[in-house]
Amino acid sequence: MDIERNVPLQTYNTFGIAARALQLVRLRSEDDLHQLLAHAGHAAQPKFVLGGGSNVVITGDIRPMTLKVEIPGKRLVAETDRHWIVEAGAGEVWHDLVAWTLAQGWPGLENLALVPGTVGAAPVQNIGAYGVELQDRFHELDAIDLRNGQTFTLNAAQCGFGYRDSVFKHPPGDARDHGLAGCAVIVRVRFALPKQWQPELDYLDLQRKQAETGVARPTAQQVFDWVCAIRRAKLPDPAVIGNAGSFFKNPTCTEAQVRDIIAREPKLVHYPMPDGSIKLAAGWLIDACGWKGKAVGKAAVYDKQALVLVNKGGATGGEVMTLAKSIQTSVYERFGIRLEPEPVVV
Repeated sequence: MDIERNVPLQTYNTFGIAARALQLVRLRSEDDLHQLLAHAGHAAQPKFVLGGGSNVVITGDIRPMTLKVEIPGKRLVAETDRHWIVEAGAGEVWHDLVAWTLAQGWPGLENLALVPGTVGAAPVQNIGAYGVELQDRFHELDAIDLRNGQTFTLNAAQCGFGYRDSVFKHPPGDARDHGLAGCAVIVRVRFALPKQWQPELDYLDLQRKQAETGVARPTAQQVFDWVCAIRRAKLPDPAVIGNAGSFFKNPTCTEAQVRDIIAREPKLVHYPMPDGSIKLAAGWLIDACGWKGKAVGKAAVYDKQALVLVNKGGATGGEVMTLAKSIQTSVYERFGIRLEPEPVVV
């Protein structure tokens, strides 16, 4: 285990923001982390966990010790009558895992194709796309407590999954609050992939693909291909244009709030939710405020999808956040809706 100094992070965050980690440790195995925590001086230092860097906005050099999670591995660990239980190391690229499971004949993750990031980051965010969330396929995970070095396992209920949310996004609190932000590193994740698989096609863009192709009963591979095509048409490739994917969460509000907005904005894009709330399309709200294509310095709103902020080349984290806050203010002043960013700001 080596500690690297002053490591450039531009290639380690999908926004492509230039910054440095003053100290960086690459975790390629669980033992690497145990060794680090066994050293009293290292164990006491503040730490920042970095996976694929796809859900982070870096606003300056990172002073806490950066733990770069690179733990590999993909395998089938068990079978039940209903599921294949597949395990992956936290450092595996998420999209590669999705493609690999399909190649093995284990469907279920295809709607989450091309979601950027690593396997270990997926439960933190409870990633979701095209009608499927990680929690729908989650079995359990193993993590290491940074406070005492102990390995522990969490099931779905213990992860406290919500919309782009989990216990890993909340700080520790009193006895009722089991937040683990900054306190744990996920090392392995296991998924329960259904043997009685049915395609998830509730999302409008997938229904359009189905109509275009005339395929009544698509295979998991066909759904995967459709999702990849949809994402590539709508969203910029981080390897070409720096970005962190969808920058804001789709907000939810009450039926009364929606009626009030529709009275002024009849074209409001909204979706009823099972709990009676109504989800609004954040991209539509931003576009309606005229932000598509506009920039602050080298940070801009993507001209094909207003929900995505991009780095036009040389953008700083400060410029990204100035743009984001300007958008939030604009949407609130027009609609009375507060947009919440998805990425972590460091």
